[in-house]
Order: sequence, then C-alpha cells, then structure tokens
Amino acid sequence: MIKRISIYRSFVYLFILIGCKSNIQNKGLMMHVSGKIDGLRKGTLYLQKVLDSTLVDVDSLVINGNPEFQFKTEIESPEIFYLYLNKEDGDSLNDRIMFFAEKGEITINTLLNTFESSAKVSGSKNQNLLQQYKKISRQFNAKNLEYIKAYIESSQSGNNPRILDSIQKAMDNLLKRRYLYALNFASTNGDNVISPYIALTEVSDANIKLLDTVVSKLSEKAKSSKYGKLLIDFISERRALESND
Repeated sequence: MIKRISIYRSFVYLFILIGCKSNIQNKGLMMHVSGKIDGLRKGTLYLQKVLDSTLVDVDSLVINGNPEFQFKTEIESPEIFYLYLNKEDGDSLNDRIMFFAEKGEITINTLLNTFESSAKVSGSKNQNLLQQYKKISRQFNAKNLEYIKAYIESSQSGNNPRILDSIQKAMDNLLKRRYLYALNFASTNGDNVISPYIALTEVSDANIKLLDTVVSKLSEKAKSSKYGKLLIDFISERRALESND
C-alpha cells in the first residue's frame, strides 16, 4: 500500500476555523483589477473569493463585444481571489483564474480558449511568489506521478517486493522534501502574506513546532493579515485539540 500522511483532520479544523474567522472587519484597502480577454465577444465575468468556506461573487460584468474589463473592490488584506468566466456554453472547465489580490492596480490578461493557463497577472508581489512556489510544486507533482505509475506497474507485474519497497521509500522521501520546501518557502518569505497562506494550504498538518517557526518569521504586517490571523488561530485550535487526545 502507498503510504500517505493523513491530513483529513487538520483540514477539517482549518475549514471550520476559516468559516468562523472570515468575517473580519474590512479595513478599506481598494483594489482595481483590469485586463483583457482576447477572443471574448460575449459572456459574464465574475470576481470571486472564499467567504465562510463558500466561493461567492464579489462583483460581475457582462461582456458584449468589448473584451476589456475592470473591477474595483475593497479588501481587508492580500488574499486569494478568482476571476471566473461564464462563456454561456455549458462548459465550466478552464474558466477560473486564481490570483493573489492586493491593494492597488492588478492587471490580468489572457486568451479565451486557454483562459486559465494563458493568464498573465501583474501588480501583485504575493502573486509572483505564488507562481514561484507553484513552479517547483509542479515538479514535485510530476515526479510523484512517475513513482505512482512505477509502483502500480511493479505491483501488477509481480516484481520483487524489494522493488516496491524502494519505490515506496522514494515516494516517502519526495513527500518529506515537498514538506520541507513548503515550510522553508513560508519561513523565508515571512514579510509577505504568501507565507501564512502556504502554511495553511500546503502543510497545515505539519508538526506544530514547525508551524510555530513559520509564525516566528512573520512580520507584523503578515501576522495581522487575514491568513496570518487564521494561521495563528489554527495553531492554537490544533494545540488545544491535540492536548485533549
């Protein structure tokens, strides 16, 4: 059997915490999102974010002939937003762009046929850092898929059990390397909101001491952000729950 670190319970705690803590008072930071979707002639564009564990529409715009768009909205602190395009063709695939929203000017340019994969986002430092993180994360994903394929093929062909053990060890080491990479990335970017976001979404089930180390590296601005507060509260909730086990 392929071993995996269990994260179910940690994510249950995380989603409950986000639901309880998401209604933080808005501090009135204005964000202006604008851009162009080449090839789009008709459709509805939505600006979305997660609120109370649910993806909600913040604003919308009907596109009719002009592929350019713009939205203005207040944000509490840098956080993940989504740009969702309903082309009115019944196909919801490849129609949502995730980006790190920040105050100021954010520009998103993309193509109709490859809406998500062609998106170019500028104006957000946290978005740039997120893209750097995802580039390495995709390499981990690709390598893990290679190991899974090799494990399945070896199992079906009845190879020596030691071969399966070797593949399993390689997968375990890859998982550890991925965790260390995420924790190191979060720790070395403590001046930015991307740090607590990565800790929450990528390694929330890591040892509490390691998560505490991430928090110790956060700047005051990052600590007071939405994800900074969620991370600190999440660690407190986990510590309390684990002490009762």
